[in-house]
Amino acid sequence: MCQIFLLALLPVAYAETLYNESTFQPLAADHRARRPGDLVMVTVLENSSAATATGASAQRDQDVGLSADITGRRKFGANLSTENGYDANGRAQRSGRLLAQISAAVVMVRPNGDLVISGRQILDINDEKQEIFLSGVVRPIDIGDDNTVPSSRLAEASIRYAGQGELADRQKPGWWNRLLHVLGW
Repeated sequence: MCQIFLLALLPVAYAETLYNESTFQPLAADHRARRPGDLVMVTVLENSSAATATGASAQRDQDVGLSADITGRRKFGANLSTENGYDANGRAQRSGRLLAQISAAVVMVRPNGDLVISGRQILDINDEKQEIFLSGVVRPIDIGDDNTVPSSRLAEASIRYAGQGELADRQKPGWWNRLLHVLGW
Protein backbone atom coordinates (compact mmCIF):
# COMPACT_ATOMS: atom_id res chain seq x y z
CA MET A 1 0.00 0.00 0.00
CA CYS A 2 2.82 2.37 0.83
CA GLN A 3 4.44 1.68 -2.55
CA ILE A 4 1.28 2.66 -4.43
CA PHE A 5 1.08 5.91 -2.50
CA LEU A 6 4.72 6.80 -3.31
CA LEU A 7 4.18 6.10 -7.02
CA ALA A 8 1.24 8.47 -7.03
CA LEU A 9 3.48 11.31 -5.79
CA LEU A 10 6.07 10.93 -8.58
CA PRO A 11 5.76 13.38 -11.51
CA VAL A 12 4.31 11.95 -14.64
CA ALA A 13 6.30 12.31 -17.88
CA TYR A 14 4.30 12.87 -21.03
CA ALA A 15 5.50 11.77 -24.44
CA GLU A 16 4.63 15.12 -25.97
CA THR A 17 7.48 16.79 -24.04
CA LEU A 18 10.04 14.42 -25.59
CA TYR A 19 9.23 15.16 -29.22
CA ASN A 20 8.20 18.50 -30.66
CA GLU A 21 7.27 18.25 -34.34
CA SER A 22 7.83 21.93 -35.08
CA THR A 23 11.47 21.92 -33.88
CA PHE A 24 12.50 18.37 -34.77
CA GLN A 25 15.26 18.00 -37.34
CA PRO A 26 16.78 14.61 -38.09
CA LEU A 27 20.55 14.23 -38.05
CA ALA A 28 20.69 13.55 -41.79
CA ALA A 29 18.48 16.51 -42.75
CA ASP A 30 19.65 19.41 -44.89
CA HIS A 31 19.69 22.93 -43.54
CA ARG A 32 17.28 24.57 -45.98
CA ALA A 33 14.78 27.13 -44.78
CA ARG A 34 11.30 25.66 -44.36
CA ARG A 35 9.67 27.16 -41.25
CA PRO A 36 8.85 30.68 -40.07
CA GLY A 37 11.96 32.26 -38.60
CA ASP A 38 14.39 30.23 -40.76
CA LEU A 39 16.85 32.23 -42.84
CA VAL A 40 17.60 31.88 -46.53
CA MET A 41 20.34 33.67 -48.49
CA VAL A 42 19.01 35.47 -51.58
CA THR A 43 21.44 36.30 -54.39
CA VAL A 44 20.12 39.44 -56.03
CA LEU A 45 21.20 39.82 -59.64
CA GLU A 46 18.89 42.21 -61.42
CA ASN A 47 19.47 43.99 -64.72
CA SER A 48 16.91 46.42 -66.05
CA SER A 49 16.74 48.85 -68.89
CA ALA A 50 13.97 50.90 -70.40
CA ALA A 51 13.71 53.43 -73.19
CA THR A 52 10.84 55.48 -74.44
CA ALA A 53 10.39 58.23 -76.99
CA THR A 54 7.39 60.42 -77.63
CA GLY A 55 6.49 63.11 -80.09
CA ALA A 56 3.47 65.32 -80.39
CA SER A 57 2.47 68.32 -82.39
CA ALA A 58 -0.70 70.31 -82.83
CA GLN A 59 -1.69 73.33 -84.84
CA ARG A 60 -4.80 75.46 -84.51
CA ASP A 61 -5.77 78.60 -86.41
CA GLN A 62 -8.81 80.70 -85.66
CA ASP A 63 -10.06 83.70 -87.52
CA VAL A 64 -13.03 85.89 -86.74
CA GLY A 65 -13.98 88.86 -88.88
CA LEU A 66 -16.73 91.44 -89.11
CA SER A 67 -17.06 94.13 -91.67
CA ALA A 68 -19.74 96.52 -92.77
CA ASP A 69 -19.66 98.92 -95.70
CA ILE A 70 -22.30 101.54 -95.97
CA THR A 71 -21.93 103.13 -99.31
CA GLY A 72 -21.21 106.69 -99.21
CA ARG A 73 -20.11 107.44 -95.74
CA ARG A 74 -18.91 105.04 -93.16
CA LYS A 75 -16.91 101.85 -93.07
CA PHE A 76 -16.92 99.57 -90.04
CA GLY A 77 -14.54 96.71 -89.58
CA ALA A 78 -13.19 94.36 -86.97
CA ASN A 79 -10.91 91.43 -87.23
CA LEU A 80 -9.61 88.95 -84.67
CA SER A 81 -7.10 86.29 -85.48
CA THR A 82 -5.34 83.76 -83.26
CA GLU A 83 -2.86 81.04 -84.00
CA ASN A 84 -1.69 78.34 -81.58
CA GLY A 85 1.07 75.90 -82.20
CA TYR A 86 2.47 73.09 -80.08
CA ASP A 87 5.41 70.87 -80.85
CA ALA A 88 7.04 68.57 -78.32
CA ASN A 89 9.44 65.68 -78.40
CA GLY A 90 10.76 63.67 -75.51
CA ARG A 91 13.05 60.76 -74.87
CA ALA A 92 13.91 58.88 -71.70
CA GLN A 93 16.37 56.09 -71.21
CA ARG A 94 17.32 54.35 -68.01
CA SER A 95 19.26 51.26 -67.05
CA GLY A 96 20.28 49.75 -63.77
CA ARG A 97 22.10 46.79 -62.30
CA LEU A 98 22.00 45.43 -58.77
CA LEU A 99 24.21 42.64 -57.46
CA ALA A 100 23.93 41.75 -53.78
CA GLN A 101 23.45 38.94 -51.30
CA ILE A 102 20.93 39.43 -48.54
CA SER A 103 19.63 37.17 -45.79
CA ALA A 104 15.87 36.92 -45.67
CA ALA A 105 13.68 35.36 -43.02
CA VAL A 106 10.74 33.07 -43.68
CA VAL A 107 7.74 35.09 -42.55
CA MET A 108 5.00 32.60 -43.37
CA VAL A 109 4.46 29.21 -44.95
CA ARG A 110 1.51 29.13 -47.35
CA PRO A 111 -0.87 26.16 -47.36
CA ASN A 112 0.74 24.85 -50.56
CA GLY A 113 4.20 24.90 -48.90
CA ASP A 114 5.56 28.05 -50.58
CA LEU A 115 7.61 30.31 -48.31
CA VAL A 116 6.93 34.03 -47.93
CA ILE A 117 10.28 35.72 -47.21
CA SER A 118 11.39 39.21 -46.29
CA GLY A 119 14.80 40.75 -45.66
CA ARG A 120 16.45 44.10 -45.17
CA GLN A 121 20.07 45.17 -45.20
CA ILE A 122 21.52 48.59 -44.42
CA LEU A 123 25.05 49.49 -45.45
CA ASP A 124 26.78 52.63 -44.18
CA ILE A 125 29.74 53.48 -46.41
CA ASN A 126 31.49 56.86 -46.13
CA ASP A 127 28.44 58.52 -44.58
CA GLU A 128 26.26 57.17 -47.39
CA LYS A 129 23.45 54.92 -46.17
CA GLN A 130 22.36 52.27 -48.66
CA GLU A 131 19.29 50.14 -47.94
CA ILE A 132 18.24 46.98 -49.73
CA PHE A 133 14.76 45.64 -49.01
CA LEU A 134 13.52 42.38 -50.46
CA SER A 135 10.32 40.36 -50.16
CA GLY A 136 8.69 37.64 -52.20
CA VAL A 137 7.52 34.05 -52.38
CA VAL A 138 9.84 31.12 -53.03
CA ARG A 139 9.18 27.43 -53.59
CA PRO A 140 11.21 25.18 -51.26
CA ILE A 141 12.38 23.21 -54.31
CA ASP A 142 14.08 26.37 -55.65
CA ILE A 143 16.27 26.70 -52.56
CA GLY A 144 19.68 25.16 -53.26
CA ASP A 145 21.57 22.69 -51.08
CA ASP A 146 23.60 25.61 -49.70
CA ASN A 147 20.35 27.38 -48.60
CA THR A 148 20.57 30.05 -51.31
CA VAL A 149 18.05 31.13 -53.91
CA PRO A 150 18.51 33.53 -56.85
CA SER A 151 16.21 36.54 -56.95
CA SER A 152 14.97 35.42 -60.36
CA ARG A 153 13.22 32.52 -58.59
CA LEU A 154 11.12 34.80 -56.36
CA ALA A 155 7.46 35.22 -57.19
CA GLU A 156 5.73 38.46 -56.23
CA ALA A 157 9.23 39.90 -55.80
CA SER A 158 9.68 43.38 -54.43
CA ILE A 159 13.26 44.61 -54.41
CA ARG A 160 14.03 48.16 -53.35
CA TYR A 161 17.46 49.76 -53.32
CA ALA A 162 17.68 53.29 -51.97
CA GLY A 163 20.41 55.57 -50.73
CA GLN A 164 20.70 58.53 -48.42
CA GLY A 165 23.58 60.93 -48.12
CA GLU A 166 25.38 63.64 -50.04
CA LEU A 167 25.79 61.66 -53.27
CA ALA A 168 22.13 60.63 -53.27
CA ASP A 169 21.08 64.24 -52.59
CA ARG A 170 23.16 65.55 -55.50
CA GLN A 171 21.32 63.25 -57.90
CA LYS A 172 17.99 64.93 -57.11
CA PRO A 173 17.01 68.15 -58.85
CA GLY A 174 17.24 71.33 -56.77
CA TRP A 175 14.25 73.00 -55.19
CA TRP A 176 14.17 75.66 -57.92
CA ASN A 177 13.90 73.06 -60.69
CA ARG A 178 11.19 71.19 -58.77
CA LEU A 179 9.23 74.45 -58.35
CA LEU A 180 9.47 75.24 -62.05
CA HIS A 181 8.34 71.72 -62.87
CA VAL A 182 5.29 72.09 -60.62
CA LEU A 183 4.46 75.38 -62.35
CA GLY A 184 4.74 73.66 -65.72
CA TRP A 185 7.92 75.32 -66.95
